[in-house]
Amino acid sequence: MERFADLFEQSGKGGGNKLTPGQQVEATVVSIAREWIFIDLGGKSEGVVAKNEFLDGEGNCTVQVGDRVTVYFLAVKKQERLFTTKVSGSAAAAHLEEAYRSGVPVEGTVEQETKGGFLVKLGGSTRAFCPYSQMGLRRVENAEIYLGQRLPFRIMEFREGGKNILLSHRQVLEAEREQRKEELQQSLKVGDRVKGTISSIQKFGAFVDIGGIEGLIPASEIGWGEVRDIHGHLNVGQQVEVVVKNLDWTKERYSFSLKETLPDPWETAAGRFPEGSTHKGIVSRLADFGAFVTLAEGIDGLVHVSQLGAGRKIHHPREVVQPGMEIEVKVESLDVEKHRLSLSVPRPVGSEEKVVARPEKGGKKKDAVDDSRGDFKEYMAQKPAAAKSLGTFADLFKDKVKK
Repeated sequence: MERFADLFEQSGKGGGNKLTPGQQVEATVVSIAREWIFIDLGGKSEGVVAKNEFLDGEGNCTVQVGDRVTVYFLAVKKQERLFTTKVSGSAAAAHLEEAYRSGVPVEGTVEQETKGGFLVKLGGSTRAFCPYSQMGLRRVENAEIYLGQRLPFRIMEFREGGKNILLSHRQVLEAEREQRKEELQQSLKVGDRVKGTISSIQKFGAFVDIGGIEGLIPASEIGWGEVRDIHGHLNVGQQVEVVVKNLDWTKERYSFSLKETLPDPWETAAGRFPEGSTHKGIVSRLADFGAFVTLAEGIDGLVHVSQLGAGRKIHHPREVVQPGMEIEVKVESLDVEKHRLSLSVPRPVGSEEKVVARPEKGGKKKDAVDDSRGDFKEYMAQKPAAAKSLGTFADLFKDKVKK
């Protein structure tokens, strides 16, 4: 028996003298009788479909002569080629076994949840069972979402003349997914923008399903800034647009980027952080050679370790700063293309800014002086007063005479 995915590959190739049970074809309605609809497959090949498969809720026929329809080949009966849409309604009773043998999907309504799965009504009084594991590509937390839904299924087991039927909705989804994957393999390329749904979230990133394949958005590709808590940025079931970063069809490994669909903060960095300007930033991480400081989301700069000691030699930035500390920094150089920002510390970390040069009388204001050597002034202020001057030689002589 051919795989369902292989049957889909033959879609649209209708006609010809050889048809495989389960093969999907397109045909033209040529005649509508009381119980049957006759279709033309092309190449002098014809077939029939039960009319009740094309009736709406009020019993009206939904197709007319000349319409194109998509059907599945079931079998040859009484020299007639019998076709069906997804087996449903009263057609189920006559075609379920053929659908099981040929792999044609059947439609059913999920009626109730039971131990281990769901009871599904296929048509008339026919009931079947679909296990939890066969209802979807992945198990959902709230199984009640399936109740009342009309879904396509594959018949995995058909026993006791139809009294014991085991179904799988997952196999239908997998077949559709396989077909979609083959289409993507022909058209999808690195750099493309695609839409998808977040399927799961892990410590190292989030998986996104774009329909046909599922790939990883690494934590470093979720946002321009450092992403520590992925749940704070994404939720399972969320619709996102991502950029394709890597496609390995052989190993079935695919990666995507969310941040590349977001505005690049470095495009405006030159205007926001010009060379020579000072800013408040948060120490994000430490390295042996310096401290990285975040000035804005996605904008990190480096303060070299030699800039942190205020003139004294330190062996590691942790001797002066810690992650999460807010410090003032000065922009020394900026390379937008390479996303590099070199920073310095204009005053010793932890020192208080000095307010100097109050306005003079007359409304004029002296230029403010940034004296980062305030500790020297404080030291001088704490020194004892200098001894009195001895005066001139004449003064000494007068004092001597008076005595």
